[in-house]
Amino acid sequence: MSRNSALFLIGVAVVVALGFLMPWVLKNPFYFFAGYVVLQYVTIATGWNILGGYAGYINFGAAGFFGAGVYLSAFLFTAFGLPLPLCILAAAVFGAILGVLMGYLTLRIQGVYFAIATLGLVVVLETIVHNISALGGASGMAVYGPRPPSWSPGPSQYNFTVMLVVAAVSVALARFVEVSWIGRGLRAVRASEDAAECSGVPTLRLKLLACALSGAVLAAAGAPYPFYTSFVEPVTAFSLIIGLNAIAMPLIGGTKSWAGPVLGALLLASVQQIATVTISSELNILFVGLVLIAFVAFAPGGIANLFGPRQGRARS
Repeated sequence: MSRNSALFLIGVAVVVALGFLMPWVLKNPFYFFAGYVVLQYVTIATGWNILGGYAGYINFGAAGFFGAGVYLSAFLFTAFGLPLPLCILAAAVFGAILGVLMGYLTLRIQGVYFAIATLGLVVVLETIVHNISALGGASGMAVYGPRPPSWSPGPSQYNFTVMLVVAAVSVALARFVEVSWIGRGLRAVRASEDAAECSGVPTLRLKLLACALSGAVLAAAGAPYPFYTSFVEPVTAFSLIIGLNAIAMPLIGGTKSWAGPVLGALLLASVQQIATVTISSELNILFVGLVLIAFVAFAPGGIANLFGPRQGRARS
């Protein structure tokens, strides 16, 4: 293991440990209620970036995978009483399978056509949920989660710590992909897929793997959501704001490394939570759009690349 990888794992372990200690230091449950949303978007942005950032395939279907994880988790708990960790694992497996199926059907097309195809996935999944009575249909379904374990002061704190672990694992997975041969192959695909194919890079297999990993992370991000809200319905689970944030946060933070989506999600999701409390939640979509336009116009490389490219040009 390299020194950087060891430092990264130590940093992740410290963050997770602090997250488990915070509920016993901060007594106001609202901080954990809002913090859950921020960590949820860290996971969503990280999952989206594995395919959209590393491979360069812009995916508008993030809300589809998220919603699939939401409803699978809700169904497994209400029907079979599965604990939350198993619901998250099942959602990740289902998201990976769904990602492979989506990739196999759509990866042969590129650019705007691929983006439109992934957007269709959201519509299809939401329509299916609307017509399944066991999932509550259009009316939604209530999910009354179990009491939190003894090591957690309350449900908001428990959901926060669970989401923190999911986010930490997702970021660690994204970093592993980035520094491994998988990341090098995906960067070659993003630069020039034809050239990568001619150089012997197994482009289709790498893209399918990226779809599977991305789908698994996005679905895992949705699995704790029914326990967070105690109620799920299709419009919220497959919401436009989820898909918009999934794209905006990596673009704002930077899509070329694991740190970019984390930075973008922490910044944008935190501001959205503040705006929801102080102004109005209805302005969130407008705010995201304005910030995204500003970054595309003035900092297209994202926050993570604001200084790096200039330094690279100076050295050259």
